[in-house]
Amino acid sequence: MPRVRVAACQINTVVGDLDGNLAKILAAYDEAEAAGCDIAAFPELAITGYPPEDLVLKPGFISDNLAALEKLAARTGRCAAIVGFVDAGRDLYNAAAVCALGSVQGVYHKRLLPNYAVFDEQRYFAPGGPPQALFLIAGVRVGVSICEDAWSPDGPIAALAEGGAELVVNVNASPYYANRLDERERMLATRAEDASSALVYVNQVGGQDELVFDGASLVFDANGDLLARGPQFVEHQQIVDLNVMPVFRQRLLDPRGRLTGEPLPEVLISSESHADGTPHVTAGIVEPLGPVAEVYEALVLGTRDYVHKNGFTDVVIGMSGGIDSSLVAVIAADALGPEHVHGVSMPSRYSSEGSKDDARELAEALGVDYRTIAIEPAHAAFVEMLAPSFADMAEDLTEENLQSRARGVTLMALSNKFGWLVLATGNKSEMATGFSTIYGDMVGGYAVIKDVTKTLVYELCRERNRRAHVIPDAVLTKPPSAELRPGQRDDQSLPAYDELDPILEAYIEDDLTAAELVREGYDAELVRRVVTLVDRAEYKRRQAPPGVRVTPKAFGKDRRLPITNRYTG
Repeated sequence: MPRVRVAACQINTVVGDLDGNLAKILAAYDEAEAAGCDIAAFPELAITGYPPEDLVLKPGFISDNLAALEKLAARTGRCAAIVGFVDAGRDLYNAAAVCALGSVQGVYHKRLLPNYAVFDEQRYFAPGGPPQALFLIAGVRVGVSICEDAWSPDGPIAALAEGGAELVVNVNASPYYANRLDERERMLATRAEDASSALVYVNQVGGQDELVFDGASLVFDANGDLLARGPQFVEHQQIVDLNVMPVFRQRLLDPRGRLTGEPLPEVLISSESHADGTPHVTAGIVEPLGPVAEVYEALVLGTRDYVHKNGFTDVVIGMSGGIDSSLVAVIAADALGPEHVHGVSMPSRYSSEGSKDDARELAEALGVDYRTIAIEPAHAAFVEMLAPSFADMAEDLTEENLQSRARGVTLMALSNKFGWLVLATGNKSEMATGFSTIYGDMVGGYAVIKDVTKTLVYELCRERNRRAHVIPDAVLTKPPSAELRPGQRDDQSLPAYDELDPILEAYIEDDLTAAELVREGYDAELVRRVVTLVDRAEYKRRQAPPGVRVTPKAFGKDRRLPITNRYTG
């Protein structure tokens, strides 16, 4: 029975950093070759980073990506590197090259191009044709596919198996959202079992703008049984020895032994395993994180990579003593180290002593830099300056928003002076309903929890406190409030969050209309109120900073509704 040793190299690439990505690929390749691997598999578009978006429209970028691939190929030996890149001919292709023995031995073009949710691949790439060849590596017939190719039951993996593939390597840049791992594993196990082919799934890890890639690379045998699972949210090289059944002839024969299928041509790379005579490798099955813990780690990784990949070292956060800013501060400290986090208390005349104490207690527990800059002088000056224009008019939301905007100006001044990135602290429930001040608390370079509902904010805080109790109990128990007027509470302007968030999920993530929500059993008046708030706030969301995506439909690329819109449903 042939044995092939495979390294699934889940690496953290940077879009556009061709030299840096190449160096990372070569380092992992050298490690795999030293371990006696026959195959080192890398993520989708690993040369360019994923997604490269309109960079691929630059001819110079395509040429440089091809030059990087040639440098990689020239460094290869008996261990075959399967690596993603952009191929160019009459069209552009999302491609994977099989490199070995100092050259590119063959290229596969992705056949199924996703064009939904955050994906826009049909804007850039042409679909590939049927697979042209298999690669004989360590005596095993290996087929190559890319990401979306695996999601169709009758798609490229089935075609590779019909052509004789005994192992399929699927290279990916599959973005994370909550509970995605279970869905992915079930699909891949079915694909391997249906094809009677072993399957190696290698996934990118890291943050890219609002996307997070969770790694968790997987290996299945030809029965669909899970043999290996890599860790989530960290770079890792998963090495596994696969004993592959040579079944391709039987798969092509009918009961009378007559040939019914058409075997694909083979490209010979090696007839025996590079690992022969070296110790047998048993890969581990790393247990996945719990449902709340995995969201927390996605937020940490997304924040860390956005800050570092964009050239920042430090961040600044308005710390009000509320639950949202507390969660953002903790995530930032975990992502960057407390020495790189600067918390600012910006009390106004309405800020409670309890909230100021809570913010200070959290800052001390985390060990972050903490300072107080009172906004009352600025607020008073704005009120006085506008008094002639507002004569004989009662105070209202206008004066409340002045406070929030004074805080935004303060944070941006610190950012300009010290080069700190401002982290916005608004959550998804607020972003959805417009319960936020444009140019005020929405200000920032990155919105860490913009895809996290208020109810999930509480769960994440409790999850973090289970690891080490840093968020004061009072933050978790006091009624949420922006503290912009005496006695203010969120539930004076919004429905209670345990009522609001399920409606938001159904309206935003499930795309139900207002009428459909009512038929689902939600109160008609409540639905009308929530839907109106969401629709009216579209213009605000267009001006919000990017943030970590942790649901199947985040604000941004996932959801593109017109601002000018009279549909009420």
